Amino acid sequence: MNETPSSSRVHIGFFGRRNTGKSSLVNAVAGQELAIVSDVKGTTTDPVYKAMELLPLGPVVIIDTPGIDDEGALGELRVLKAKQALNRTDVAVLVLDAGAGTEEKAEQELIRIFQEKQVPFIIAYNKIDRAAGPVLDFLEKVQADPHGVHGAPCIRVSAKNRTNIDGLKEKIAALAKTEEPKLRLAGDLIHPSDFAVLVVPIDKAAPKGRLILPQQQTIRDILEADGTAIVVKEYELRETMRHLGKKPRLVITDSQVFAKVSADTPPDIPLTSFSILFARYNGLLAAAVNGVQALDTLEDGDCILISEGCTHHRQCDDIGAVKLPRWIRNYTGKRLEFAFTSGGDFPFDLSPYKLIVHCGGCMLNNREMRYRQKCAADQGAPITNYGILIAHIQGILKRCIAVFPAFRDGVY
Repeated sequence: MNETPSSSRVHIGFFGRRNTGKSSLVNAVAGQELAIVSDVKGTTTDPVYKAMELLPLGPVVIIDTPGIDDEGALGELRVLKAKQALNRTDVAVLVLDAGAGTEEKAEQELIRIFQEKQVPFIIAYNKIDRAAGPVLDFLEKVQADPHGVHGAPCIRVSAKNRTNIDGLKEKIAALAKTEEPKLRLAGDLIHPSDFAVLVVPIDKAAPKGRLILPQQQTIRDILEADGTAIVVKEYELRETMRHLGKKPRLVITDSQVFAKVSADTPPDIPLTSFSILFARYNGLLAAAVNGVQALDTLEDGDCILISEGCTHHRQCDDIGAVKLPRWIRNYTGKRLEFAFTSGGDFPFDLSPYKLIVHCGGCMLNNREMRYRQKCAADQGAPITNYGILIAHIQGILKRCIAVFPAFRDGVY
């Protein structure tokens, strides 16, 4: 079974009006029945996400969305969900009914959003098995045009007869950005044969029988850099380093045990956390370091948004729901309010919040994290993340970001 995390997969979203055959096309591209298909308008009521292998791309997430022309109060919510799905879409497929000719107002608005968010997209004219005469001539012409329509490549397809499905896959692959990220998690911070010590608490909040995704990915990145990853629990760190015989290049810790790990790590050994590494990886680091300053200006009654990118069963001492609010109240001494979101939910209106505290974002792709950061910047809402906030509270943030070249000259 392929274990590539969703955050590392190319996200391919299918968008369009109701009854254009989006779900049928999703099934044809996937080669399996991922989505429910019906002639009834509005069959897809919520975005459907499916991780799978798609040749020639490899690991992807396919997103089937509700129709963008849905009506009524419930329909508006469905349209909103479809547009939210666009925030994590790397390649969009706009599905049109070939028999309808040109796009309508709802589709023109969607094209505008694609272009505004710089999402590469393909226009797929579906149901060509029902088209005839001048319509077919028009579709053949736009498919052959290298400039396509609205600057996007076009293709004639039939989900029913599987016409040009392979061609659609090839066009998707051509638009997908599959190159490696410019920044790594930790591999660029060490040299071959270096030691990196990773501090991983094993407590009641830790998943049974495995490490969490940030820990797994960091270990893999260190190994790819020809370094050595040594994994210890927080109360084993001091003794482990005493017996290493060689100074580690870097200590990386779970942010929840920052205080103990900082005390047990000599000042001349760089220290950071998994969460801070992900802030850099997702392009959030500078904004998060600046945003955490808002913690010192909070007043009674202010509301803080704590946002997690994953959904999980909350433990009795959950970091997002319990520990962070407690630590923030103790640090500020203020009577504060807290709001919480998880998974794909993120408010459009951030004006009620004096500070946004985000998790590391290991379950969200870079496009989604950039979107959330931009929303905060556009609305003037300070944003930080778990690790940076905890380091700030502990008074060790300057030390924990000094490992990154951009911060070595005292930017913080």
